[in-house]
Amino acid sequence: MGDILVRGGTVVTAEGRRRADLLVQGERIASVGEGLVASGAEVIDAGGCFVLPGGVDPHTHMQLPTMGTVVADDFLSGTAAAAAGGTTTILDFAGPDRGESPLEALARWQGWAARAAVDYGLHMTVSWWGARFAAEMEPLVKERGVTSFKFFTAYKGGLMLPDEDLIRGFLRCRELGALPQVHAENGDLIAHLQAKLAAEGVLGPRAHVLSRPPACEEEATFRCLTMAEVLDVPLYVVHVSAGGAAEAIARARRRGVRVVGETLPNFLAVDASVYDSPDFDRAAGHVMSPPYRPKEHQAALWKALQEGGLSTTGTDHCCFTREQKRAGQGDFRRIPNGCGGVEQRLEALWHLGVGAGQITPERFVALTSTNAALAFHLWPAKGSLQVGADADVVVLDPSKTRRLSAGTQHQRTDFSVWEGMEVKGAVVHTLARGHHVWRDGDLRAEPGRGRFLSRQPFGPVYAGVL
Repeated sequence: MGDILVRGGTVVTAEGRRRADLLVQGERIASVGEGLVASGAEVIDAGGCFVLPGGVDPHTHMQLPTMGTVVADDFLSGTAAAAAGGTTTILDFAGPDRGESPLEALARWQGWAARAAVDYGLHMTVSWWGARFAAEMEPLVKERGVTSFKFFTAYKGGLMLPDEDLIRGFLRCRELGALPQVHAENGDLIAHLQAKLAAEGVLGPRAHVLSRPPACEEEATFRCLTMAEVLDVPLYVVHVSAGGAAEAIARARRRGVRVVGETLPNFLAVDASVYDSPDFDRAAGHVMSPPYRPKEHQAALWKALQEGGLSTTGTDHCCFTREQKRAGQGDFRRIPNGCGGVEQRLEALWHLGVGAGQITPERFVALTSTNAALAFHLWPAKGSLQVGADADVVVLDPSKTRRLSAGTQHQRTDFSVWEGMEVKGAVVHTLARGHHVWRDGDLRAEPGRGRFLSRQPFGPVYAGVL
């Protein structure tokens, strides 16, 4: 693997921007400065472009078995799509079956992820709670490099845990220096509303959003924040979609609660009217949890992104084909939950945010890369352009337009929530640990080139954006 010189661009980090060249040697950034020369290096002309740290997507689901099927993207296809969109690191979720050893589940996921084309880390889903799970958390954190655990307040009868188990799990995370995450929706209330709608014969995709109103997310978010504050444990809240939930997180941060809120670019542009479509495939294609919200929630999400109430953007990439979604024809409760987006996250957020004047390029880098790297103990190897950091580098052309479509995406699905949207600002080059994986239409992802990112426990003092 030869040297690569990225010449003539504007280098942007979360702290600022400057005109500079960037030299990659092997898998690391060797130098950043003006007028760099490297004999024999491959030269990328970044004139008129922005040079950014590779994207860190903190929330994906590749190869996940769920609802009687398996998501459309495996670790190779999903990480290849990520590279095409400028994301060079993903954090996925290992999910034990009920009663299964978390260590055994981790081994299974690592076997699947061995084909990944970009670097990856793993969170652990707390799909059940008991003495064995609590005991195995120690080797997961201290020996296996899994330092974040996801708890659910939703999916009654499945992943949902009672508050007493959340409290025990949060305290165990604090003891080990691990970061608890929450999917915050009121599962009991959702189960009640689902049964009520079904009994009334309301069974189409529209019932999905009716059964998961914003209040369910807002209540559960406030409840989890209260637990974290009282127990003095940090918290990461995934896929915030409701304005009230974003505002609760912002208020908590202002009073010193160590909480990181994540949202998705989809929630900034797509609203609940999609569930009104008479086309089942279109309505069902947008079924995810939490669902898309009424349009007025988008202003609150943007405000939180601008002011720091929300700190990261992920995708919750969990995509299905139209045929897979049709399992729920006749009963919305059987529609596989999830949407794609790992390939479009950077371009969509640049267009919606930087292009529309909602956020600066520096804030864009923080939201798509640096803050996730900080929150999950990957910085400065990831999320930075420091000398010595991994050579995860993106060249984005702010003048280039691209039309987003299922027909042209690399994600392994025939549906896109961004269908037909024309974005201004496109990723034209992606370097993943020094490997030139994307050259404006030429995808060079190699199976197995991604490495597992073993993360250290945080210790008694949590750092980063916490």
